[in-house]
Amino acid sequence: MRIAVVGSGGVGGYFGARLAAAGDEVHFIARGAHLEALREHGLRLRSIHGDLHLDEVTATEHASDIGPCDVVLFCVKAYGTEEAARTHLPPLVGDDTAVISLQNGMGNLERIASSVGWEHAVGGVALILSTIAEPGVIEHVGGPARIMFGELDGTTSDRTARFLERCVAADIDALIPPDINVAMWDKFAFICALAGMTSAVRLPIGEIRGSPRAWGQFRRLVEEAYAVARAEGVTVADGAVDERIELAASLEPGVYSSLHHDLVNGNRMELDALLGALVGLADRHGVGVPVAETVLGVLEPWAIRNAEQR
Repeated sequence: MRIAVVGSGGVGGYFGARLAAAGDEVHFIARGAHLEALREHGLRLRSIHGDLHLDEVTATEHASDIGPCDVVLFCVKAYGTEEAARTHLPPLVGDDTAVISLQNGMGNLERIASSVGWEHAVGGVALILSTIAEPGVIEHVGGPARIMFGELDGTTSDRTARFLERCVAADIDALIPPDINVAMWDKFAFICALAGMTSAVRLPIGEIRGSPRAWGQFRRLVEEAYAVARAEGVTVADGAVDERIELAASLEPGVYSSLHHDLVNGNRMELDALLGALVGLADRHGVGVPVAETVLGVLEPWAIRNAEQR
């Protein structure tokens, strides 16, 4: 398939590299030092599932250099969605192009659809802990490296079925769930708790698990997210909360979150798409989310400060 990766960082770089190695025509959209490294030295992947070095990759800063694709993996930070969608997506989208958002948070699909239409917006979930270790180098340090995607109406289309085949051929753990909206809320509930607590506490998940009060607040964040999901009309499985807690309990003790990384490194933070979106939706439905509101209040000054310094 002809695939474009918008945002070739830890998520887009990982899955794009696997697909390119399997023979798909993959175009990476990047910028700055990362783009130059991709052009000059190719893409290197350091992964717990096996390293990979692509000597040559197609990389550009301009989507107009690429043209229409079968699939677009949209992997930019949530705060950059509107600009990236407006700038990059129109040249990449043909009649049946699937734009799969693999981003954190809520509200991204709406911004994608505002640029190219709902018929091209496809829900997606990436479960992976990876980042740009240095320009041209993606480091995958944990998580199942799983991708889930699907049409928002619950159907299995030809385009998603074909992309699933390509993921399987690339040895990517991929699936089309019965309802992608449920899968997106499962991730959202988990990432709000992981990002919120590791950032607010400034300690990794292992030390949060070691504190009964902090671990209890982690669970409360998950419960609050699912309460909002139900208010949104999403079907929540009976054991959903316990499953997210079991996942958090299985993480290596030193795991933080990308939100924590951005906070301590003075980068812009995806807080609005995570805790901000959760509290906003809760307010709309009249659902009480006191832990989420508290964590948001603790982190919002840092998000404002970091944004002003960029």
